[in-house]
Amino acid sequence: MLTLLTTLLPIALLPALPSSDLESIGKRVWQNEAAGQISGLTAWNSGEAFASLGIGHFIWYPAGPKGPFEESFPALLLFLQHNGKSLPEWLKPGGPCPWPDRAAFLKDASSPKMVELRTLLASTIPLQSLFLAERLDRALPAMLETLTQAKRAQIHANFERLAGSAQGRFALIDYVNFKGEGTKASERYQGQGWGLLQVLETMPPTGTVADFSHAAAEVLARRVRNAPPERGEQRWLPGWTNRVKDYSR
Repeated sequence: MLTLLTTLLPIALLPALPSSDLESIGKRVWQNEAAGQISGLTAWNSGEAFASLGIGHFIWYPAGPKGPFEESFPALLLFLQHNGKSLPEWLKPGGPCPWPDRAAFLKDASSPKMVELRTLLASTIPLQSLFLAERLDRALPAMLETLTQAKRAQIHANFERLAGSAQGRFALIDYVNFKGEGTKASERYQGQGWGLLQVLETMPPTGTVADFSHAAAEVLARRVRNAPPERGEQRWLPGWTNRVKDYSR
């Protein structure tokens, strides 16, 4: 399918970002996720069934059935390993999160294992930033694969227009890490997704970063409206909205 797409519509990958740009992007994402605090590199949010780790609060599920949201921390561990970073013996890329729930995670907050994990994450911020950028690089073909030919041109054009500026690139990188590509069937409430694809579909065909920001806020508000009431997602909406509004400031 991807080979066919590349013949129908050229897929331009993002140019390699200078290390200074990667550092700036990584620090902004970290600020959005955890106020730029070392302690925030290891978190488990109330009401969630997974740990949120690193500058991007990458998801890591404990043993057992996985939830509907994409698990990204194991992929980060593989990425770190493939880029020459030694991992602690207990931290296997294919293994589950060793803490079974939030209570156990918080109880262990000052343990040697948790300190070792935070030290690893604090020492690999440039690599985590590169991991974020490379995820965006893969996002466009992944999104286009899910669309009819009529939709592809709109999504491709909106993506490339945003990727053409530093402000737009940050918005794309932050949002795809924040809420995913929008291609997974499991990441839907009442049949409607909330990922990057849905934001690019919602913004106008000649949209700006401000239009992307507005569309993101609209998509997130729809997610909360569609969410199961027991999840209580309304509590997160003000913070989510402020985050995406910041893209155009």
